[in-house]
Amino acid sequence: MAGLIKREDVDAVRDRARIEEIVSAHVTLKPAGVGSLKGLCPFHDERTPSFHVRPGVGRWHCFGCGEGGDVISFVQKIDGMSFTEAVEYLADRVGVQLRYEDSRTGAAAGRGPREEPGRRQRLLEAHRVAAEFYAEQLFGPGAQAARAFLAERSFDRSDAERFGVGFAPTGWDALMRHLQGRGFTQAELVASGLVSQGQRGIYDRFRGRLVWPIRDVTGAVIGFGAPRLFDEDQGPKYLNTPETTLYKKAQVLYGIDLAKRAIAQQKRVVIVEGYTDVMAAHLSGVETAVATCGTAFGADHAKVVRRLLGDTTAGGGLQLASGASLGGEIIFTFDGDAAGQKAAVRAFGEDQRFHAQTFVAVEPGGMDPCDLRMARGPEAVRALVDSRVPLFEFVIRTTLEQFDLDTVEGRVGALRSAAPLVAGIRDRSMQLGYARSLARWIGLDTEEVRREVSRAAAAPAPARRPDGRSEQPTRHGPQAPNTPQGPASGMSAPVLAMPDPRDPVARVERQALVVALQYPQHVPPAFDELGEDAFGVPAWKAVHAAVRAAGGTGTGRTMGGSAWVEAVTEQAAEAVAPLVTELSVAPVPEDREEVIGAYVADVVRALLDLGLTRRIADAKSRLQRLDPAADPDAYRAAFEHLLQIESERRRLRESA
Repeated sequence: MAGLIKREDVDAVRDRARIEEIVSAHVTLKPAGVGSLKGLCPFHDERTPSFHVRPGVGRWHCFGCGEGGDVISFVQKIDGMSFTEAVEYLADRVGVQLRYEDSRTGAAAGRGPREEPGRRQRLLEAHRVAAEFYAEQLFGPGAQAARAFLAERSFDRSDAERFGVGFAPTGWDALMRHLQGRGFTQAELVASGLVSQGQRGIYDRFRGRLVWPIRDVTGAVIGFGAPRLFDEDQGPKYLNTPETTLYKKAQVLYGIDLAKRAIAQQKRVVIVEGYTDVMAAHLSGVETAVATCGTAFGADHAKVVRRLLGDTTAGGGLQLASGASLGGEIIFTFDGDAAGQKAAVRAFGEDQRFHAQTFVAVEPGGMDPCDLRMARGPEAVRALVDSRVPLFEFVIRTTLEQFDLDTVEGRVGALRSAAPLVAGIRDRSMQLGYARSLARWIGLDTEEVRREVSRAAAAPAPARRPDGRSEQPTRHGPQAPNTPQGPASGMSAPVLAMPDPRDPVARVERQALVVALQYPQHVPPAFDELGEDAFGVPAWKAVHAAVRAAGGTGTGRTMGGSAWVEAVTEQAAEAVAPLVTELSVAPVPEDREEVIGAYVADVVRALLDLGLTRRIADAKSRLQRLDPAADPDAYRAAFEHLLQIESERRRLRESA
């Protein structure tokens, strides 16, 4: 069995993989000062961005949940990979040929055949090969029904190729034999979900079906969706890949790889109900369309959407008179039938997770985007999206339709059913506005409606939270890194207790370490002359010890940002390493490149001044304890020492 990847190869991967490119596949990043980017954290829910990336040092850190690390750890956390799998994934992206150490002898070994290669990469490769196989079969003699299915929906060959649509042959083992011929083992095929295990052995999961490849946000195929084509097929109408290590249906959005850039640019997501709807929308110019895969839109989907929309807090949820919305838009398209209305109510439960305006677009005749494109052309699909109405209004009005508002009983019942929905609107101003609208729609006094909404707000949460889940508070502030939240928090090491951010001494010491890690080339030599007692805050004292152990900022000047931070991290204790990452990506107040050098010098000067001030206080204390009459020589020496330190501080301040 192959052993560890050679250290120099890991370093090469870390150096070549541009962290901003890897992170941007999952998070919309915006400039946050010189050499810094920020966005919404992918590891916990937040409304304002506290997730920072500093490409120059190759590090990321969330100041909300405490997660942080380098490009390899990001891939580990975001995709659930092991260290080896993450390195292999990145190596393939950046073209690094990995070498492995023999686990018994320590001798280098070529990549060669390995008994246990990175499992995730193998499964991804199997899906890539399968997608190519299915795509080739679509234009073969046995796929007439599949081509007819597409043609009936106005999709031609170029459309199928654009979306990678394919056909699974009717035989039991066509794909299995193809993959085994490419070197994949039976165990890998079962783990991939591409084949099924039965009493008589394994066989292709998809047979005689039109097949859509489902990709993750990076564009890698992770599963397939396949509608039934033949009457003799006794399987479900729609068949999807089962839950695997790659495919988690509650987290997958079909078309996200094609839509992600348009979503980030337009601040709009259009959520449709099927693969053909996604195709129709994109072909009609609605390039932000995505769809869930075999499940209702849920909390995990909401997290994916919010990360791609980016920071939507500024004016989020406000619609202008022009029809545009501040803070982005999430538009659900549902069928106009009862099932579509139920889906809208479910979506209402997720609306509170957004700070963007949420809408519903329903075609009056009940046509979905695919049908609409066939019947009236691409412009009708665009018009459907533009005709959106606020989700709150749609759900409330849908609820009111169940009651006869011409009767007292109907109006009371409508009020009691709709009031919890209004109470569930977190934005206070919007809640009051919908209370007034509800009064108008039902025909009741506004104050009566407000009282009922207030009673509903005080009722148990299930009346107001259709998703049935309670939201965990996000940890902010100085103690956040000690109790990281989110799906990857178990991978974080414990860290030292953080100092009070209001402590001026702690602030000066922290900022000095920030510039030492991020801009070692600008740090004055005096910083490296500081002794082990230069820092008084225990957490920052520990980081300074790691900086000194790594050779000081003089070494950092020659190594460069990424290698320098990595060197300091290696010298830090397990509990200190997360602090090194945090400081290496912390925002720097000065955002003008031409004056960064002067800013760094000022920060270090402030630290030196702090140290001299501390020494002056110590010298004065000692002088006060001496008796000049009893020991005049000691008193004179102590006094001269005090004058010397004060003179040193005066020169330092004059040099500012």
